[in-house]
Amino acid sequence: MQDDRQVSLEGALAETEADAEAVLKAEAAVGKALKQFRTAAHVGNLRDLRPALDAAEKAVADLQQRLAEAKENWDFDEEAYFSNGAYTRELLEAAERMDVRVFEQDDRLYCYPSLIRVLPGERAVQIDKARERRLRPSVLVAHLRDLQRRPARFKPEAFLETLFSAYAAIVAKYGKDALSQARVERLSEVYELLTLLPGQAREYSKQEFARDVYLLDRSSVTMTRKGYQVGFPASTGTRSASGTIRVITERGQEKVYYGISFSQTE
Repeated sequence: MQDDRQVSLEGALAETEADAEAVLKAEAAVGKALKQFRTAAHVGNLRDLRPALDAAEKAVADLQQRLAEAKENWDFDEEAYFSNGAYTRELLEAAERMDVRVFEQDDRLYCYPSLIRVLPGERAVQIDKARERRLRPSVLVAHLRDLQRRPARFKPEAFLETLFSAYAAIVAKYGKDALSQARVERLSEVYELLTLLPGQAREYSKQEFARDVYLLDRSSVTMTRKGYQVGFPASTGTRSASGTIRVITERGQEKVYYGISFSQTE
């Protein structure tokens, strides 16, 4: 049993939950005994007063013992568990059992359309921008499944305008007519421009940017307010990791992006 507790957070929490339930039952017994003691005192039942007090004392002792056992039983090695990647593995296994698609790439987990990052030092995970402290694998996977069922918060129109503004700033170096040339620029350079200020790369990771590019790409939104149509042309650059951005789709496939262009429609 101890070995199971060391490798399975789900199992360890199930045991501790059972311990907590036992503590609650002991607490209920304390409440019942104290009420009987109070009633005997209230009505002046001298025959039952001392036995009720003894019963309450015994119930309190049992509660203390149950609580001490619960505390002693929680000996889960959290440091080792998170540091060796066991949590990520168990989370992926739980997702598979619950038929929720979760995929791993680099230091992120993808549960379309959410990105999840494990934060061992905080005993939390980050789901997109939100901190989540419910770490029990079955509970977290159920939460991710609920998030999938909610309407998407992604606004493709707004993101497209952001990309266009960054693209226009990049191609401006080629002259005032650069926007009419439909030049292909690296998406990685667009990302660098969007996260130019200190700390912005932490707030908006490259993985999040890649996810948003994919969401835009699969949407029907392709035209800016100024009449420029976006394209994501492939390049020989997609054959290497340098200069590309990668995303895991909802089907678990890797999709690689390299360039972006905007062309003005007639």
